[in-house]
Amino acid sequence: MIQLADPVLLHTDIGELELFASGKVRDVFRVDNEHLLFVATDRISAFDYVLATGIPQKGKVLTQLSLFWFDLLRDIVPNHLVTADVKAYPSLLHPHADKLRGRSMLVVRADMVPIECVVRGYISGSAWKEYKSTGSVCGIPLPAGLRESDQLPEPIFTPATKAVSGHDENISFEKMCELVGKPLSEELRDLSLRVYRKAADYARARGIIIADTKFEFGRSPAGLLLADEVLTPDSSRFWPADRYQPGKAQESYDKQYVRDYLEQIRWNKQPPAPGLPAEVAQRTSEKYLEAYRLLTGHAMTV
Repeated sequence: MIQLADPVLLHTDIGELELFASGKVRDVFRVDNEHLLFVATDRISAFDYVLATGIPQKGKVLTQLSLFWFDLLRDIVPNHLVTADVKAYPSLLHPHADKLRGRSMLVVRADMVPIECVVRGYISGSAWKEYKSTGSVCGIPLPAGLRESDQLPEPIFTPATKAVSGHDENISFEKMCELVGKPLSEELRDLSLRVYRKAADYARARGIIIADTKFEFGRSPAGLLLADEVLTPDSSRFWPADRYQPGKAQESYDKQYVRDYLEQIRWNKQPPAPGLPAEVAQRTSEKYLEAYRLLTGHAMTV
């Protein structure tokens, strides 16, 4: 049982380093011209706003799961990880070791491709809404008569533009080709589908359906790198396989529990974002930790 008295990291302060970027969850620092430090906080966002309450150990789950997948998938695509061992970090970071341990990664700085590489194996979320309206998703025609959460005949690649704030926008593959070029688009599509298929097969054997996920890639002198977070409950829909029932929305290991609470209290989805009751934050933490345990085969110990 996770106690909410456990440290919850909402903001990272490393005075010796320049803050390179700060997203809804991650704080990214410039270490030098070739390296960045990624720190996953315990912040949680819903409906495009960061909530006032953090989720205990969430940042550690996101980091440790990403490390797990980076290792499992490295035969398909290299990644941007240098090390997650704080002892191997530059010496100026050592005074911050307790804060960084388990939730940070030293990575190669890459030129990020401005596209979310989304792969869907099941129809849910924005894809379900689009399918109901048009019978297709991102310009890809789908069979008639699909139900919400149905498995697709084959996984599909549905790219999106990366939004600094607000929702990412689904685009067609043709539009992606216009934005970043056809050769790169085809390479990213093929890589994304290969990575998804391997991960989905692995997870399914361990009781989790990966309904969909999004990848980010960067370019480096060594070539394309899988970057940022990979196959976490924040970037994917994880469904418990033993409770899967197509025809409706599914139980999940992601932050849907938080979204449901916010709908229940009828938040108007305008700032300021509300906080969460202790029991909602704790239950959400437990869902993240359970997903980690099922996928890796051991409990979080960091």
